[in-house]
Amino acid sequence: MTNECDQATRQWRHADFTEIPEVPCPCGTARRAFADVTEFPGTVHVTEISENAKRHYHKTLTETYFFLKCEDDAQMELDGELIPVFERKCIVIPPGVRHRAVGRMTVLIIVLPKFDPADEWFD
Repeated sequence: MTNECDQATRQWRHADFTEIPEVPCPCGTARRAFADVTEFPGTVHVTEISENAKRHYHKTLTETYFFLKCEDDAQMELDGELIPVFERKCIVIPPGVRHRAVGRMTVLIIVLPKFDPADEWFD
């Protein structure tokens, strides 16, 4: 008996983020997974955030940030308020919240619905 199944009939999906190309984003660079999985209503990103992240917001997307790595002085700006962030902290950012990262960090971001680059807005 084997645990392998044919790719065409497999119900589950996986992503190896080391094989996903980086793309630029307002925060630095992102690797995005599961955009092509119809059974999953969102996307999952691993984002390397640079010190010069741009303040932005989304009109339809909700982002959940889970901080994997952070510098000691890392912060998130949320609607003008600066809050400290640290490894294993998690923040839900609903549509309309202006946000940006301050400092260097690596973040796992779950985006619902699926990420759409046309839904990145800047003041």
